[in-house]
Amino acid sequence: MPPTKPRVQVTLDSELAAAVAEFGGTEPRSRAVRDLALRGAEAIRAERADQREAREHLLRIAAGDDDGYDFAVSEQLHASR
Repeated sequence: MPPTKPRVQVTLDSELAAAVAEFGGTEPRSRAVRDLALRGAEAIRAERADQREAREHLLRIAAGDDDGYDFAVSEQLHASR
């Protein structure tokens, strides 16, 4: 019976082979590749969320909406150098 879900081919190059060997454990290679792909996607999502939060934080600072930053104090510190 043919599989019900589409499959993807992945070349097991040296980098992927090393990752599968390091993190695959006793799982079959296909399972290890799947797990690595899902964890990689999770890491990329988290990285993008962190970047988005950092950008929003900087925009709040630039707009003067963050009370933790006083540009007048910063200007005085730079002027006293």
